[in-house]
Amino acid sequence: MERVFITGASSGIGAALALCFARRGAQLGLVGRRRDALERLAAELPGTDHSIYVLDVRDRAALHAAATDFMRAGPVDIVIASAGISVGTLTEELEDFEVFRAIHETNVLATVASFEPFVASMRARGRGRLVGISSVAGVRGLPGAGAYSSSKAAVRAYCESLRVELHGSGVKVVTISPGFIRTPMTAKNPYRMPFLMPVEAFARQALRHIDRGTPAVVIPWQMGLVATLLRGVPAAVYDHFAARRKRKPRRGE
Repeated sequence: MERVFITGASSGIGAALALCFARRGAQLGLVGRRRDALERLAAELPGTDHSIYVLDVRDRAALHAAATDFMRAGPVDIVIASAGISVGTLTEELEDFEVFRAIHETNVLATVASFEPFVASMRARGRGRLVGISSVAGVRGLPGAGAYSSSKAAVRAYCESLRVELHGSGVKVVTISPGFIRTPMTAKNPYRMPFLMPVEAFARQALRHIDRGTPAVVIPWQMGLVATLLRGVPAAVYDHFAARRKRKPRRGE
């Protein structure tokens, strides 16, 4: 039986991926901060032998304890670090420093902590998947999103480094960069979101890439083209147009 450990499973991308894996018979370890949401999800999923772990992924010790508990029942095939938070920040607002810290601890350091307990056993078995969730927001810096954009750029670079470290081991590192996906996180965005994709459709496509061990992919593909173009835009040109984009609101705005 396939065994999958998913952080950020309370809602959004994590919950949608959990449903996809459960439908094909996987046994899941579901990590999130909200017990009610995790219990509701577990009750709705096919199968009955799923485990839930209520914790904040910034708590490395608690996350490692959950991973160890899930591994006691057998080897883990796939780990998906999908926990993430997004809120607008401004460097000139001194109180936003703690928001920067929370975003980087949740989006970047928790990805590392999610993978840490599983690498040695996957290496020993010669197979496994470690899946990091980045974002197209990490391709170029966006106004008001200094914390989020930098965190997702860091996830992409970290996963690339890990992929190279594990090259030839049989363990695949997959980086998935969502565009605009219809989730509670994007519901708060006050600006136009091109190629907005239902989370269920995103999860089905992501599942195929996880199975293939695709090194890195942007979903949907249209945003992949946009990301490729953005990488080549000169800084002066990018700055001129990006500065006119509506910024991500700060907490409370």
